[in-house]
Amino acid sequence: QVQLVESGGGSVQAGGSLRLSCAASGYTYSINNYMGWFRQAPGKEREGVAVLDRRRGPTAYADSVKGRFAISQDNPRNTVFLQMNSLKPEDSGMYYCAWSDRSAQIDSYLNPRLWAHWGQGTQVTVFS
Repeated sequence: QVQLVESGGGSVQAGGSLRLSCAASGYTYSINNYMGWFRQAPGKEREGVAVLDRRRGPTAYADSVKGRFAISQDNPRNTVFLQMNSLKPEDSGMYYCAWSDRSAQIDSYLNPRLWAHWGQGTQVTVFS
């Protein structure tokens, strides 16, 4: 059973930075291995933030975070990170990590419906 454990959320002033981590375990080896970060604000739908093809390297980002957020990985630790810089109040929400072994174009993975395995989430609050 796939397990995803997020950490690193918190409260930060606008313009500040946070680094989220997601440790993955329990999945069997697959030629496809994708991980991604999503967020959901109260009353809004879950949206894709950043996704990573862990085997081949391509990434995709939501337009709203391009140039500010960066997704990366530590392969030996099976951990994916989301470095968030220049944070804005509209970045606030619950951030979720997800894992998938389905084959798809990297941009399409920003759609939360493609993901079947989710972590519990970590809260990010950006205050002005």
